[in-house]
Amino acid sequence: MSHSDTIPLHPSSQSDIDEIENLINASVQSAPATVLPARPPSPPRASIPVSSSPFMPSNLPPPTYQKPPVVPAPPPLPPSDPRPNIVASGFGPPPNTLTEPVWDTVKRDLSRIVSNLKLVVFPNPYREDPGKALRDWDLWGPFFFIVFLGLTLSWSASVKKSEVFAVAFALLAAGAIILTLNVLLLGGHIIFFQSLSLLGYCLFPLDIGAVICMLKDNVILKVIVVCVTLAWSSWAAYPFMSSAVNPRRKALALYPVLLMYVSVGFLIIAID
Repeated sequence: MSHSDTIPLHPSSQSDIDEIENLINASVQSAPATVLPARPPSPPRASIPVSSSPFMPSNLPPPTYQKPPVVPAPPPLPPSDPRPNIVASGFGPPPNTLTEPVWDTVKRDLSRIVSNLKLVVFPNPYREDPGKALRDWDLWGPFFFIVFLGLTLSWSASVKKSEVFAVAFALLAAGAIILTLNVLLLGGHIIFFQSLSLLGYCLFPLDIGAVICMLKDNVILKVIVVCVTLAWSSWAAYPFMSSAVNPRRKALALYPVLLMYVSVGFLIIAID
């Protein structure tokens, strides 16, 4: 079959095509011509001024800056001691005592002994810090008072001075250790060396009594002096020992202390 060959349409199909064309022409001729409304023009846009400078000028007034008020500087603090008193405060690192002069170490130890002696032997219930003697305890003061009492008793003895010193020193040292263990076994809230320190400081009145009895060889005077110093030592040890244990066990803690001081008092009277 070539391109020039055509196939004739069926008569019914040709009539349908003619009918469709007639309907299209009729609808176009009968419909009125409608014109779409024109699009309204867009409103004019505001023009943006272009300036060569990076900042645009503004009509607002320039901000006003107020100068801050001048606050007077506080007065300088007085210069403090670069080495704080660690003994009194109880805080901070311990001072370096390896490079200090020996005289400074002796003065510091003597100052602590005097301070603890005032707190223990002269107890004051109205003082600001009643527990300072417990915190700043030391063993130099008790050791000195024990040795001094032994030497005083040996000087008072006419014979066997070395044996008297040995008995007095052993009695005081062993008695202080036993009394400390007794307080700890009773549930006392105290450190071992704190108790030793307090019991040793409380021997100071008996040291004074031993010196008086050594100078005055009178039995009646000895009894009076020993009774007074014995009551003084017991009164000095009472507040610390009684506060360290339970109130119901107070008598169990104080009785051995009184017994040791009574033994020392009899030793002072008996030595001739």
